[in-house]
Amino acid sequence: MRSGATAAQISYSTETELKTTLIELLIYITFLTTLSTITFGMVSTNMYYLNKVMVDLFVESESNGINFHGIRSHADFWKYAEGPLLDGLYWSSWYTNRTTGQINTSHIFYENLLLGVAQIRQLKVRNNSCPIYPYIQPLENCYSRYTYRAEDKSDFGLKNESEWRYVSAPSFSPWYWGSVGFYRSGGFIVTLPKSKQEGMEKLEFLRKNGWITQGTRAVFIDFSTFNANINLFCIVRLVVEFPATGGALTSSQIRSVKLLRYVSYYDYFLASCEVAFCLFIVTFIIQEVIEVKRLKMEYFRSAWNWLDMLLIAVSILAICFNIYRSTEVSLLMEELLSNAHVYPDFHFLAFWQVIYDNMIAVNVFFAWIKIFKYVTFSKTMTQLASTLSRCAKDIIGFAIMFFIIFFAYAQFSYLVFGSQVNDFSTIQNCIFSQFRIVLGDFNFESLEVNSILGPIYYISFVFFVFFVLLNMFLAIINDTYSEVKADFAVIPKQELHIIDLFRQSYNDVLVKLKLRKPHPDPDPGDENLESKEFPSTKRKDISKPSKGGSTREKTHPKPPKLQKGKESLHHSDSVVASQSSISREEFQQLLRQTSELEKELNNANVKLSRIKRSMRQLKDAPGKTAQ
Repeated sequence: MRSGATAAQISYSTETELKTTLIELLIYITFLTTLSTITFGMVSTNMYYLNKVMVDLFVESESNGINFHGIRSHADFWKYAEGPLLDGLYWSSWYTNRTTGQINTSHIFYENLLLGVAQIRQLKVRNNSCPIYPYIQPLENCYSRYTYRAEDKSDFGLKNESEWRYVSAPSFSPWYWGSVGFYRSGGFIVTLPKSKQEGMEKLEFLRKNGWITQGTRAVFIDFSTFNANINLFCIVRLVVEFPATGGALTSSQIRSVKLLRYVSYYDYFLASCEVAFCLFIVTFIIQEVIEVKRLKMEYFRSAWNWLDMLLIAVSILAICFNIYRSTEVSLLMEELLSNAHVYPDFHFLAFWQVIYDNMIAVNVFFAWIKIFKYVTFSKTMTQLASTLSRCAKDIIGFAIMFFIIFFAYAQFSYLVFGSQVNDFSTIQNCIFSQFRIVLGDFNFESLEVNSILGPIYYISFVFFVFFVLLNMFLAIINDTYSEVKADFAVIPKQELHIIDLFRQSYNDVLVKLKLRKPHPDPDPGDENLESKEFPSTKRKDISKPSKGGSTREKTHPKPPKLQKGKESLHHSDSVVASQSSISREEFQQLLRQTSELEKELNNANVKLSRIKRSMRQLKDAPGKTAQ
């Protein structure tokens, strides 16, 4: 992770530096390939199909006239639990009504083993947990929306069984972000038996004794399966929220994860890639420590160095989590095998597995972005980087103006349509909906709930944001790119051709292997022969004119003084280009100033010529008059 070269510096001045950078690029591409192999080994198409199977069975399938999305009340929940839920959980016989031969085990769709038992958990709030107007208080009870402080943890109902007593969860258990609340782990828990008949009897017993009360705010149905055919765990969570407004809201969370990593030969290949990845990280850490000692505080002034530290930090976290996950899965499987009548909480591992996947995704993204650090020898890449860096201030100023107008429209739409249109029901939905309007993905008919302000809002938003602001943004980028392209046009060509460099390296290898005769060494004093021998691998000095310029000098020789001044100017440019302390932006600025000065001198020369011509005409005018 070389940190000495940045996009702001002048391009590589020597062939040796370019070769070193190319070697570093090849090493980094090897690291990136290893990382990509590991990440693609974590996911597969089977995960999508397994999730789809579970969604079709537990969410979309309908039995007794109801499915999961059709739950609208407490009665509907019990109807779903005693119907589609139990039918999906217990598969003890084939479609021919022949038993599977396995007692107290369930294979969902005959392929997915139900691990342990399923669990139903509810969270409640206390009565009188919200303020009531004094005149209404004697008439109504009050159960507020779910919050941690309003949660009811007291025993209720029969109080003689575990499902009527509150069970606390470990401190590090993940919470659930629902549609109308943020729910903690723990609560009043019911574990279903291993047989379908006993499960039906238990649910009926709970329903008749009022296990779900007026204070119930959320009910969670959790279970886990394992498919040995594809070595995937599927952790299912079905959530029914009973908000303070009444009714019910449903949501589901189905995650297919690969927790047992090393089973097949391909898994062991991935293990070797993980070992190589760890070696790369150790090497990069040592390299960065050396750079910090060498550059000290100057090291932290480069954005690329901060990106290096971010990649190393995320990689170390990924390595630690991989070790932790493997250990926890082994312990949890041992606990499951010891008691098959308990609920195995794989949800904890699945949650952190998703966090791990997201973390690796961010790591891979920035790892690909870092390739731009090593391709600054390309003129095209340098132009793009210069365009973005030069117009950064203009874009920041534009962004401030854009988001002022954007959030003004967002707040307007939330106040006008928030109570009637789902896309504007929250301020977050308003922001996302407005981005959809910009992209053309929006249903205008939903705004007709307000026949006056709806069309005014839509038309004015599209006009100001889409037609005005977005075109201003594109104009900023286009103008800056035109300026950068013009600046690069006046800079003599300095970049080294990578293809020619590879060709030369290939020829050197053939010569060393005695598969090709070596070329005779050119005469050291013959510069023309040297330029023909290595046209691309030798750096062109800025002070050297192009071929067209040399031809014009031969046909139209310059005066001695002008020629001398030109040579001194080229010499000074060469000195500036060779100094590593001068950045590319400063060098381009000097070239622009020189070009402007040259234009001003040409204009002054034209004006002086006009004045001389006018004075000559004035002198000749009296003689003509006298004649």
